Amino acid sequence: MSEKVRCPWAEESPIFYDYHDNEWGRPVHDDTKLFEMLTLEGAQAGLSWLTVLKKRESYRKAFDGFDPKKVALYDDTKIQELLSNEGIIRNRLKVNAAVTNAKLFLDIVEEYGSFDKFIWGYVDYKPIQNCLVNNEDYPTTTAISDKISKDLKKRGFKFVGATIIYAFMQAAGLVNDHLVHCSVHDEIANLNH
Repeated sequence: MSEKVRCPWAEESPIFYDYHDNEWGRPVHDDTKLFEMLTLEGAQAGLSWLTVLKKRESYRKAFDGFDPKKVALYDDTKIQELLSNEGIIRNRLKVNAAVTNAKLFLDIVEEYGSFDKFIWGYVDYKPIQNCLVNNEDYPTTTAISDKISKDLKKRGFKFVGATIIYAFMQAAGLVNDHLVHCSVHDEIANLNH
């Protein structure tokens, strides 16, 4: 059996292997998972993804499985509890943003029927298939991530800059940014979305 070829960033730590092989770039259509990804990408701002990935299970426990209906109801007492939780990134702005974003996320669900329908509409409901060859080819933003970022900011979302949104798009499979020689690239490109 041949060795699995991964994108170079995924070779930096064994923690990345499963995430890269089984999650990153695979189209996500579950609203709770999309809320989790949006929250974690925002938590990453200024930090490494490795830091966030190591804390993901603690985040899931602390944030009630990323149920936006529960997170939207968090009060000052719950926020203080989160800020004392060493298992997550204890940044008041990021924790407050998660609560604010949960409320706004639910507004979008009310308006569109699901966050999935809203967010996938930006890519005409099918993943953008990129053909990147080298690490240097990864964009940090695109016209679509700029548009999503502006639209979410207009609605009041926090920690949704264009770079964060592009990382979210990559993670949630709105764009397939696995390098072309990566074992996962063609598999994802051939999925029925």
